[in-house]
Amino acid sequence: MMPALAHHLTLSTLLLGLQLPENGHCKSSRLLPETGSFRTLNKKKPRRSMALMSSCKDGDGQVSLKVGEGERLYLGMDFGTSGARFALIDQHGTIFSEGKREYPKYTNEETIDWVRSWKTTLFSLLGDVPVDLRPFISSISIDGTSATTIILDSNTGEVLWRPFLYNESCPDALPFVKAVAPANHTVCSGTSTLCKLVFWWNNEGAYEKSAVLLHQADWLLWFLHGKLGVSDYNNALKVGYDPELESYPPWLLSQPYSQLLPSVKAPGTVIGLLKDDIRTEFGFSNDCAVCTGTTDSIAAFLAARATEPGKAVTSLGSTLAIKLLSTSRIEDARFGVYSHRLDDKWLVGGASNTGGAVLRQIFNDEQLQKLSEHINPMEASPLDYYPLQAAGERFPVADPKMLPRLSPRPQSDVEYLHGILESMARIEARAYSLLKELGATQVEEVFTAGGGAKNEKWTKIRERVLGLPVRRAAQTEAAYGAALLALKGKQSVAP
Repeated sequence: MMPALAHHLTLSTLLLGLQLPENGHCKSSRLLPETGSFRTLNKKKPRRSMALMSSCKDGDGQVSLKVGEGERLYLGMDFGTSGARFALIDQHGTIFSEGKREYPKYTNEETIDWVRSWKTTLFSLLGDVPVDLRPFISSISIDGTSATTIILDSNTGEVLWRPFLYNESCPDALPFVKAVAPANHTVCSGTSTLCKLVFWWNNEGAYEKSAVLLHQADWLLWFLHGKLGVSDYNNALKVGYDPELESYPPWLLSQPYSQLLPSVKAPGTVIGLLKDDIRTEFGFSNDCAVCTGTTDSIAAFLAARATEPGKAVTSLGSTLAIKLLSTSRIEDARFGVYSHRLDDKWLVGGASNTGGAVLRQIFNDEQLQKLSEHINPMEASPLDYYPLQAAGERFPVADPKMLPRLSPRPQSDVEYLHGILESMARIEARAYSLLKELGATQVEEVFTAGGGAKNEKWTKIRERVLGLPVRRAAQTEAAYGAALLALKGKQSVAP
């Protein structure tokens, strides 16, 4: 029986109450001793009397932003695979401002210095929030890529090892993890957070006197609240945390590296107030709170407002991530399937390494748009591919050695793109079919989030292949879901 959380405002209740617009492998490498683009995207106006007006310009001209008397705003930030976004909303879900940044390409010994890049982007986004709106922000939350892992000195916060990226596999650690974890547990995958922790421990961790593990979102939030060692149960799932029992299991706590595990709270829980130095520098309110975050795919699910069992969200970003709202919890590492907790239900699914990053290896955005116009989505492509950037797949097949299959290439680029999109749709269909076979709630409708949601021809292809209604989510950005978590957190502690 899942523990009751009567003191928490449930996300399902929050989402239903909103009146929203209908519109690689591990390598030993110790870290050595920090321009993007921004534009305000919002053009919607709240339908209420307003007391304050603030304006900022974007590429389209003047945009008016209004805040009502006594109104508070909620800031969410999404740190994805290639860049970061922010969304600023009010309690009704109205978007006041949005912005994005690409990660600056800092290098460190010929590798990308992600630590410096992510930190720089965090503060760039804070600076991109319109100045006149900052005093009205009541709370902040952040989502990050699942299983992106950072090891810090627990006394100083110094990063002890380069970050382990979300799709990075540590096969050498897998036998050690399988020796202690239950069979087919979520952590029994080379890309799991626990495998990354064990790899670090075996290579250097046993010699460190003090260290703590954080996920990407946890680490970024730490800069805002200053309390080292706090995570959420969505991010902590792949390190072995049991969200049903609300604790780490005994088999994990008995390991010597368990001392690195962070404390875990529900997503959208207030951790503390924004640090004084940041509040002063950026002009945020004195009572601005910082809330625990979540993973990027769950934030995208929250943004889509899929609140009933059987509703699913496919995030078509750099990768393809699936989340199905189910009454049953499903865990099976053989297929890369795992369940995240969402109040009293479960988000069942996984993430494939296919997706937009593969498309961008072959076509630019202009080509994708023009070629798509000539595709007949009602006609099945005879081409059979398995589009991957490099070797390795996570879901619906967990095979770190799987090779990309993108040939033969026809002379027609339209046919080639059609074949790739259709092959990705087949992977998606295979994923949903697998979830049903494993005991999850039957999928009834699929919402689409991420950049791929804009491609109407791809949507039609997916609808035909899936045999299900597919539509673009009302909100498609994970940053919006993170903002909902910030709203949830502040409303949960409101008197």
